[in-house]
Amino acid sequence: MNIYQRLTFVCLTALLTHACQPDRNNPGGTGLVYCVEGSPESFNPQLVTSGTTIDAISQHLYDRLLDINAQTGELLPALASSWQISSDGLSYRFQLRENVAFHHTDYFKPSRPLNAEDVVFTFNRILLPEHPFHQTATEYPYFDSMEWRQLVAEVKAISAYEVEFRLNKPDSSFLSTLATDFAAVLSAEYGAKLQAENKLPDLDHLPVGTGPFLFRHYQKDVLIRYYRHPQHWRQGSNLQQLVIDIVPDSTKRVAKLLTHECDVAPIPRLAELQLLSKRQDFVVDVQTSMNVGYWAFNTQKPPLNNVKVRQALALAVNKQNILQAVYFGQAEQADSLLPPNSWAYQKPQLTQSYDPQKARALLAEAGFAKGFSLDIWAMPVQRLYNPNALKMAELMQADLARIGVKARIVSYEWNTFRRKLTQAEHDSVLIGWSADNADPDNFLRPLLSCAAAVSGSNRANWCDEHFDALLQQAVNTADLNERRSFYLQAQQYQAQQMPLMPIAHSKRFQVRSSNISGVAINPYGGVNFAMAGKH
Repeated sequence: MNIYQRLTFVCLTALLTHACQPDRNNPGGTGLVYCVEGSPESFNPQLVTSGTTIDAISQHLYDRLLDINAQTGELLPALASSWQISSDGLSYRFQLRENVAFHHTDYFKPSRPLNAEDVVFTFNRILLPEHPFHQTATEYPYFDSMEWRQLVAEVKAISAYEVEFRLNKPDSSFLSTLATDFAAVLSAEYGAKLQAENKLPDLDHLPVGTGPFLFRHYQKDVLIRYYRHPQHWRQGSNLQQLVIDIVPDSTKRVAKLLTHECDVAPIPRLAELQLLSKRQDFVVDVQTSMNVGYWAFNTQKPPLNNVKVRQALALAVNKQNILQAVYFGQAEQADSLLPPNSWAYQKPQLTQSYDPQKARALLAEAGFAKGFSLDIWAMPVQRLYNPNALKMAELMQADLARIGVKARIVSYEWNTFRRKLTQAEHDSVLIGWSADNADPDNFLRPLLSCAAAVSGSNRANWCDEHFDALLQQAVNTADLNERRSFYLQAQQYQAQQMPLMPIAHSKRFQVRSSNISGVAINPYGGVNFAMAGKH
């Protein structure tokens, strides 16, 4: 059955079933249905690094101290109206906006607007082991990878609307961290209520934020329902409702677009874009995005702890075939974790070209002339940086067989996949990363630092003191040229040690009904429907 036949079949099936339509019990206004590929792991961005989760929750429910200009990467005021940095780079003071309302929900009625107490509560939850909510989470993966507890000495309220972060050492990436989707500001008053009721886990499952939408209902693997936050401090959404329709199968998502059960869907398979782009009732948005898809080797497992073995595996894979068969030419080959549009990118001198003969020679030098066996874990979901991990794994399996390496493809349901991955059960994995800000540290530290190996976002489980020292030197200076030189050295060193093999930097795609406006693609990830509307 070809793609057109499959879509026709699924479309007919969809017409006979009930769609995830907006709740007709919510009075008035318009609703929008956004179809996504998986369920969120949590409703608190502090606890995740998954793009699937971030897209479903972060910018809908929460605001941050700072925002990022999607066109320039410049940091902008958000919940913080202004900020000052001390001359020694160790103190950051933020002036907060007044009259920023938290969500009124069935389970929480705030008595006051946001103030400095909420910012202190939010970030001390991550910082302090004695914080009442610290132990309700097993990890804070992004902040752990950024060594938050080693970096931040204190977060304190100076006044009702002024808060200060004191650092133990200068860090030129600190403001960028506060602009990421992970740095969502929570309600201290809601926390106090849950503590009094002995319901601490609800902080992460029944969310309360200041964002453009408030939480209404969640059914795992089916849908999330949000309502408009009528007191949002910005202009306020044109939508009365936003439904996140959870549809793991790409063909079914496209079918729901065709039957207009979905208004917007991300990252369709590139083969399906041809079908959708020919129809006048759809618009396909394309954006050059800050991302990388890569193949990570678990460097704690032999023989992947041998650098020559890792180099050989990288030489054995034909990236150009992958770019055509998986990305359909809508991506560029990656030579570094940093994409070419990063200000710190420079093509490493030690780039690895497809060379099976050299790969076999390196394996022989490493003592594996007859090859060996390994697992390749392939994501069961589409992601921006890898639209078809299973197809990619099959191509790589054939490439590796040519150098005597037998690869077994492994996959699980998405949340199980991520849990086992965090527990480092894999030999190797096809995964990726989408940047949350324009700072190169946002790529290198969460993916390859020693701290990230502990927190679980370093899928290579690679801890190298020299690499970490280069990253630390880069953030110790505010001089852009100095920072760039350290990041260049880090890229060269990673290319030589090969804890992971960068594969591609993909364009980001989104399909929307032609009557939907105000939904632009953000090159720094995340999805925001605050300005969306129907016409």
